[in-house]
Amino acid sequence: MSDLLDTIRDLAKPTDSKILMVVLDGIGGLPLETNGDTELATAKTPNLDALAAQSQLGAVELVGAGITPGSGPGHLSLFGYDPLKYVVGRGALSAVGIGVKLGAGDVAVRGNFATLGEGRSVLDRRAGRPSDEKNAEIVAKLKAAIPDIDGTPVEIYTESEHRFVVVFRANGGSPLGANLSDVDPQATGVPPMTAQAHDDASQKTAELVNAFVQRAETALKDETQVNGVLFRGYSDVPHFPSFDAAYQLKAACIASYPMYKGLASLVGMDVLTVQGEEDALDGKVQALRDNWDKYDFFYFHVKKTDSTGEDGDFGAKVKKIELFDALLPQLLALNPDVIAIVGDHSTPSKLATHSWHPVPLLIRSNYGRRDLAQRYTEDEALKGSLGLRRGTDLMPLLMANALKLNKYGA
Repeated sequence: MSDLLDTIRDLAKPTDSKILMVVLDGIGGLPLETNGDTELATAKTPNLDALAAQSQLGAVELVGAGITPGSGPGHLSLFGYDPLKYVVGRGALSAVGIGVKLGAGDVAVRGNFATLGEGRSVLDRRAGRPSDEKNAEIVAKLKAAIPDIDGTPVEIYTESEHRFVVVFRANGGSPLGANLSDVDPQATGVPPMTAQAHDDASQKTAELVNAFVQRAETALKDETQVNGVLFRGYSDVPHFPSFDAAYQLKAACIASYPMYKGLASLVGMDVLTVQGEEDALDGKVQALRDNWDKYDFFYFHVKKTDSTGEDGDFGAKVKKIELFDALLPQLLALNPDVIAIVGDHSTPSKLATHSWHPVPLLIRSNYGRRDLAQRYTEDEALKGSLGLRRGTDLMPLLMANALKLNKYGA
């Protein structure tokens, strides 16, 4: 464990109090014009405003100043794991999230279906966000075309929309390395990159990845929209200290997307079943209600605030924020002793990607001091009494507000 987790583990004590951490994925934004309003400030959020007036606010940097976090590092930071120490690739998170078991020496890779144009130029990194049914159809086509590569078993799985997972299995006990460069250029107008190994152990994996890309494009050549693949987030089997043991909590995850369920599972949370369509908020609220008496910590994830930002759709992100605001009273009706609302990173629709900007943080408990912030927005959060914090500060703050920490020292 890190020094912080060691200290918290020694101070933590079980109590009857309940903590609800709501992660509005990619919630931080930017104004479209200088001195304009962000998506949060534009949204009509009477319930968030009322909660903010009763709460302490601040801002959070998930990794460090100027560093743009991926969703994995962002969440690890919120859960109290130093993201510079505990590193895990997106591939393993997605694989574990859909129930795939990884063995020693296996490498899991997160893939995007993409639309390629003339000269293999990337036209759309998400292939128009195809339906899950179309995703499954394309995965079936790839499974038939690429059952193995030069004797190395290849497994291909549907995740959701444009996302899929590939697992390269260690063949004959020879482990594969996961230290290689991305195929995904994370930009349009340029061709996919060639994977390059960063160490000798990963050379074979780079060859497998590049061969897969080539064979996939051949197999999908008759597709008009989903005709290419992009890879990033290579990872082998990760290991984390137990969340429950570190915090003396019985913790549950309420999420729809496999990656977030995978991360919660890796740190030891129970992943609850959510009924309804992907990211159906009503199903998540029902799962929270149904399990409220069984756990004392809940991680409640909302995805579409991020997806709309990635799509560059300012208005759609505003609407997703307003949808969450409308259901907030149902969460508050459960009367959590501590509720936190935060993001795992910023995804301004102006940039249509993750950014380095701090995310607003709200904490309400019976033990907060007076706070000047009156809305849950980026500007108001900077007026708050919590100040600018590292993401790893959040769990100790929640534990303290829930009276779950003993005094440190004599």
